[in-house]
Amino acid sequence: MEKQFIVASGPVIIEEGKVLLNKHGDDTFWKFLGGRVEDFDFSDINNSLEEACRREVKEEMGIDIEIIRPLKPMMIPKPGDLQTWVILIHYLAKRLGEVKLGEDIREAKWFNIDNLPPDCAPNIKPVIEEYKKSM
Repeated sequence: MEKQFIVASGPVIIEEGKVLLNKHGDDTFWKFLGGRVEDFDFSDINNSLEEACRREVKEEMGIDIEIIRPLKPMMIPKPGDLQTWVILIHYLAKRLGEVKLGEDIREAKWFNIDNLPPDCAPNIKPVIEEYKKSM
């Protein structure tokens, strides 16, 4: 069977040493905001990944963001599906406005970047480590 690829884009929002993580959809683990890049995100090919990032955070948390810079792109196997790989495009971003959870978000919390929960998605710790090295 041929491998399939999903491209996902999302912000990494860190304030005062704490990162905003959430649980949404069917997943039981903590993850960054963001999600799959959709066909309509390609209306401007020069900004499609950034637009998907902005759209996802608006849907999930009701806030706008200022994208600061890309942060550790990764490719990981989709949990439970070894034939599908997820290409994750992370952006360090600044939150603009107050968080208001979207309908698909079960829970959102700020976690200390030096004390992340054990039930994180596999991309969380490597991205936070990269962020800490860049500071």
